[in-house]
Amino acid sequence: MPAQSAPAKPWSEACERNREPILAVLRGAFSHARQVLEVGSGTGQHAVFFAAALPHLVWQPSDRPEHLAGIAAWRDEAQLPNLSPPLALDVDAEWPVTECDALFSANTLHIMAWASVENFFRGAARVLLPGGVLAVYGPFSYGGKHTADSNAHFDALLRARDPLSGVRDFDAVCALAYRHGLEFCDDIELPANNRVLIWRRSGG
Repeated sequence: MPAQSAPAKPWSEACERNREPILAVLRGAFSHARQVLEVGSGTGQHAVFFAAALPHLVWQPSDRPEHLAGIAAWRDEAQLPNLSPPLALDVDAEWPVTECDALFSANTLHIMAWASVENFFRGAARVLLPGGVLAVYGPFSYGGKHTADSNAHFDALLRARDPLSGVRDFDAVCALAYRHGLEFCDDIELPANNRVLIWRRSGG
């Protein structure tokens, strides 16, 4: 029988562009962490890059089932000892991880319905250990206003595709996080009108 070729790896140009700026933030935010859950790993590029750059962490990628094969292809090629097999995770269902001391998610909140954003923060607060850190990357509006015309255009595209999605407002997201016991720590500006927002689980 002919040898089977390895599955093609999905690829995102945005992941290549934003990985270095995000890594610069995570080096500090996750410096004391050991177990990181990534929610919405997408192509798997971030998981491989961050696990390689942060060897003190065990990086757990996760996403909806249809994305797991692509993430696994990146992991299989990388062969990193601190990168775990991807898990199926739907924020609206029971999470397969029971605890971690850090959680990361990139470009996810704006493609979810608001009810799913609420479930994301509820789930994050449930699995994060006291003192654990949550870092979320993506575009945000402030006081209902976009920070750039490009973000306003992006928001319109999202809502045209799915009226329940859209760029989330900083104040609304922070209020939601606070209700679930997550204390706001930092708002870091990154290139291309994106941010990393950081919270810490109370009790640590």
